[in-house]
Amino acid sequence: MGRISTACLLLATVALPLSAAAQGSAAQETETTIYHRAPDAIAQILEAPQTPAVAVSPDHRMLAILGRESLPSIAAVSRPILRLGGYRIDPATNGQAEMRVQWLNGLTLQDIDSGQQVAVTLPEGARFTQPSWSPDGQRLAMLVQQPDELQLWTVTLDGRAAPVLGGVNAAFSGKAYEWLPDSSGLIVRTVDTQRGAAPVASSTPAGPVVQESNGRKAAARTYQDLLASPHDEALFDHYFTGSLTRVAADGTGATAILPAGLWPQFSVSPDGRYLLTERLKRPFSYLLPAPSFPTEIAISAIDGTAVRTLVDRPLADDLPIAFDAVVTGPRDVEWRADAPATLLWAEAQDGGDPNAEVPFHDSLFVQAAPFTAAPAKLADLERRYAATFWGTGNFAMVVDREWNTRTEHRYAVAPDRPGQVVPLLTRNFQEQYNDPGFPLTEANEAGKPVMRFTADKDAVFVAGEGATKAGAFPFLATLPVAGGEQTRLWTAEAPFYEEVVALLDDTGGRVLTRRESAEQAPNYMVRQVDGGAGRAVTNFADPAPVFAGVTRQTITYTRADGLPLSGTLYLPAGYDAQRDGPLPTLLWAYPAEFTDPAVAGQTVDTGNRFTRPRGISHLFMLTQGYAVLDDPAMPIVGVDGAEANDTYVEQLRADAEAAVEAVVAMGVADRGRLAVGGHSYGAFMTANLLAHTDLFRAGIARSGAYNRTLTPFGFQAEQRSYWEATDIYTQMSPFTYADRINEPVLLIHGGADDNSGTFPVQSERMYAALKGNGATVRYVVLPNEAHGYRAMESTQETLWQMTDWLDRYVKPVKAGSM
Repeated sequence: MGRISTACLLLATVALPLSAAAQGSAAQETETTIYHRAPDAIAQILEAPQTPAVAVSPDHRMLAILGRESLPSIAAVSRPILRLGGYRIDPATNGQAEMRVQWLNGLTLQDIDSGQQVAVTLPEGARFTQPSWSPDGQRLAMLVQQPDELQLWTVTLDGRAAPVLGGVNAAFSGKAYEWLPDSSGLIVRTVDTQRGAAPVASSTPAGPVVQESNGRKAAARTYQDLLASPHDEALFDHYFTGSLTRVAADGTGATAILPAGLWPQFSVSPDGRYLLTERLKRPFSYLLPAPSFPTEIAISAIDGTAVRTLVDRPLADDLPIAFDAVVTGPRDVEWRADAPATLLWAEAQDGGDPNAEVPFHDSLFVQAAPFTAAPAKLADLERRYAATFWGTGNFAMVVDREWNTRTEHRYAVAPDRPGQVVPLLTRNFQEQYNDPGFPLTEANEAGKPVMRFTADKDAVFVAGEGATKAGAFPFLATLPVAGGEQTRLWTAEAPFYEEVVALLDDTGGRVLTRRESAEQAPNYMVRQVDGGAGRAVTNFADPAPVFAGVTRQTITYTRADGLPLSGTLYLPAGYDAQRDGPLPTLLWAYPAEFTDPAVAGQTVDTGNRFTRPRGISHLFMLTQGYAVLDDPAMPIVGVDGAEANDTYVEQLRADAEAAVEAVVAMGVADRGRLAVGGHSYGAFMTANLLAHTDLFRAGIARSGAYNRTLTPFGFQAEQRSYWEATDIYTQMSPFTYADRINEPVLLIHGGADDNSGTFPVQSERMYAALKGNGATVRYVVLPNEAHGYRAMESTQETLWQMTDWLDRYVKPVKAGSM
């Protein structure tokens, strides 16, 4: 059964009768198959229906109100899956595995102006995903799960739902279908009807699996779910191969337009005449996921006739490990959204190495149908291409970014006059207070996203977060296309957090917003920008009213070196400082790296946000009598080109010391009853703080990585390899200092973790190290769970384990601790 059984790991700890000798054994371990139910206050929230999601139609007339499925059962999460090329799929349906999908289970259409609703009748127990409006807003498409396939369905505005096509191949991530621009039909990736039965592995190997390198550098970060054998390759071919099929919106005339192939992405040109495709080819890799496989990018006519091959690149196994490293040749290919059939792509000018000294790291090229003329250079970019916001032939916005400096540039370009580039701004993309936001986009008549212009075309509408020290207050503004300062049209006002979702007229005077406050659940509003109370469009209820009495405040404090820090302090409902005194307190955090201390120290009050816990949230501990300091800032800052991680431990310790002193000084936290916890990189942080400080009485570390020699080609924000920074990798690894951890540690890990670098072996070996050094430690493996836990049973087990651990080792009052 692999590592889980051989390590005698705990799924749930229960009290069993023991002999006197066994009761006295510090090495006692128990293995059971019983899931615990979370404490009642937590379980009732988890078991309640979730707040619906909303999709606005392209013409902004209708809302699709989407019922969201509650947490799936462990039986659903445990359906047989295949792990191939970095993907996880359900072989029964040829779609993504349960853990990768947020299933929807209800659909209502609502007219925004009148409020009239039409309930859509679906088969009993139906679950669907990937809802998408047609460009004309007259139909909604979606993928409906059947026991043995995924079907494409469409829904008309009168609420009639009907299947259009069966055998959809949704093994690749992303959309498995796309509407044609005229809304007459769709292009769908379908299962290869000629594929036959799935390959069956022989119990007798034909020979060894051999990998070989010829001396060429081919470093790769640590990935999960890779191909590992010729049988895996055969399975990948079997399940991911599909045809691109055209079908009418009413389900008639299904025709295969491109034959069987590995088609991870495809896109129809705005005029509906051409199809842009990516096709994967052999040889596959056992070290890299499928997006790095040899790739052909090509254009065909909409009937499948070949037109042009843009690039046919080999396996991308020789990229530097720097974050901004890219393949050479055309990449990031897309259609110009505001033109009939014009391609845009980026090409590295630095050989794909961001550390090369060149004046421009990327160039953008455009080429119009029929794709026979030479490509035109649209722009040279100082850094790595990030995005284009399309508008008109006279104005589009291009964005580039550089990870090392966290720098972002924005440029105005004229797509009809390639080469005309006007710098708009340069900023640190982590900076919050002066974030100008981004242009508002909406689907045009072809269903492609374009910027919204003012009526005179002199400016585009922009929406942003509006972060300030006092809170985030989203805004609507206009940005002149000729350059210059933005003009604010509207800003949300306290006590609300209210963001613009869509413009409902050409002037920007009437908008659809999503509004919430500390007391009011998020709902959609129609409002006039020039004033007025607005009109509620939805009336979603508080999903967890027991949390209504929880108090929250943003606290600010200072690190020993003067860096300002902040966190959000939550106190249980009914807490009275005079009566209840200092509380047992959980600090739950996640470190972040910065290049600018001023940016690292920015504080945004979150008091106008509606907060209700979901899933495995640590905020559920508020129902059990704990205070929670949520997301206390843990910045790791590298200044003047220095690597932040060179002083990781020192800065982390200083961050935690400042947070502890702040909550203790307020009188709400008991210094002797503090716990620290985190998930993923937060778990890594937790283990380091237990190893290098004595601030905490216990720790909770979920799905972490603790030994950085197991991620030798970089991790998190670290771009150097183990051999370039051996001492840093060693010093940052809490595994190195497991003998110093003398506080009780709860380790939890998904048994099928799919995240890069956080293999379950990380927690397995950390558990062995702690146990071997005499620590008090519990290791809980959640069967069939990925990096984030999805099943209802796993979620309740996680929260029971967290509560039990804190109640055992943190809540009891020590003499003289308060």
